[in-house]
This record gives sequence, structure tokens and C-alpha cells, in this order.
Amino acid sequence: MPPSTHPIRINVDLGESYGNWACGPPTAELLPYIDHANIACGFHAGDPLIMQDTVRACLDSPSKRGPIALGAHPGLPDLQGFGRRYMALSPAELTAMTRYQIGALQGFISAEEGAPSLHHIKPHGTLYGLTSRDAEACRAVYAAVPAGARVFGLAGTAHEAVARELGIPFVAELYADVRWGRDGSLVIERRKGSWEPHETRQHVGAQVREGAVTAVTGERVEIPLGEHEVSLCVHSDSPGCMEILKAAREIVDEFNGAKFG
Repeated sequence: MPPSTHPIRINVDLGESYGNWACGPPTAELLPYIDHANIACGFHAGDPLIMQDTVRACLDSPSKRGPIALGAHPGLPDLQGFGRRYMALSPAELTAMTRYQIGALQGFISAEEGAPSLHHIKPHGTLYGLTSRDAEACRAVYAAVPAGARVFGLAGTAHEAVARELGIPFVAELYADVRWGRDGSLVIERRKGSWEPHETRQHVGAQVREGAVTAVTGERVEIPLGEHEVSLCVHSDSPGCMEILKAAREIVDEFNGAKFG
């Protein structure tokens, strides 16, 4: 597939701590390298104080490229499993829990003077995988998306199809630290493994420059980015997150500079 027809941005999951438990590098270390923030909303991680502090940190510390766009990162109600265990929920439950989480984050954003509106919604973990495969579940989650917000998802899956059906702007995601299956799905790990620097650069470079990735079984997988905006995800809970993020930033900036000036 051709590479993105838009400048590529970088998104990182933030606020994924809880109480005295910290996950990943400090938010202040991540912010200079990112464009989009996916803020945990309390179900898989995050609590009210962490959500508030994360919103304020993003607003007070713009990246080198300008203001950081704020997004909600709703997950399944699974603190112990970090939102990465399957749960059988009805469509009504999926809509209600997503709306609940988005509303909580919107409250913290609107409390800050001059804060922007919510930029996007990106389901977390197993909820992301479920909604990529199951159109009914995806419709239930997207029913909670407020007017004007985008959804981040996997191109060529129910994420894209349901967004088009409902008239919601769609942003296609690439992944710096997640491996892909030969069917174009993501390989979700309960505990993330480490990446060698050369693996990261090869993995990110192929997605950014070629619109393709090598599956865990060795096949080349084309990523149908089309004309969509694109955002590359780096997970803050990945081992070596900062090294992955810095490498991704370098590759993305090189691509954007060469293609878009």
C-alpha cells in the first residue's frame, strides 16, 4: 500500500496509573515527543486525580510541534487485568460505560480555562480488539462518541466501516510496539515484551514509509490507510518506552519532512 497522504502524528496512552501505583515513564518525559494524548478514564487505569493532573500536564506542556490534542481512552472495567481480559457485555452496557468514561474526562477538560474540546476517542486494549472485529460492539461504543470528536482505529476493520456508517471522522492507527497477525489484526499481549532498537526501527519504518508491516508469521501485511489521517501509537507501558518513542519520532519527522516539507 502507498504511505500516508497526510503528515503522520504520534499518540501515546497517558494517565495509566492508579493511586500510588505508577505505570511507565513520567508524563512530563513523554509530552515533548507526542501529538495526541489518549487519557485513561478510570476503568482500566487512572483515577480522578491522575486524570486531572494528566489533562493539566498536556495543556501546560505542549510538544515541540504545538498543542497536544486530548483524547479519551475508555476501557473495559478491569483494573486488575489492565483492560486486557475479555468481558461479555451487552451493547447497552458498552455504550453506557463508554459514555461514562468520556463524560468524566470531558469534565476535567472543561474545568480548565481555555481548554480545547475533546479531540478523539480511542478504545483501550481488549475493547479495541473487540470493536475492530465486531461491528455491533463497535456501534455500541461509537454511539457514545460526542459530536465533533474523531475515533482512532485500525484501518480495514469494523473501526473504519462503522465510523463511515455513522459519519464519525476516522483516524487510522499504526503501531510502534505491537506486532500484527497475518489477517491484519493486532497481537494483544497481557504483558508487553521488549523490543530491540533495530526491530523498532524496522517495524516503524516499514509502516511509515511503505504502508506495510511484517506479520508474526512472516508474511507482508498491507495496511489500507487510504486517504485517512494517520497517528502512530506508542504504549507508555511498553518496556523501553522512551527509546521506542524517540526512534518513532525520528522516523516520523523524517517522513513528514521529506514528503510534506
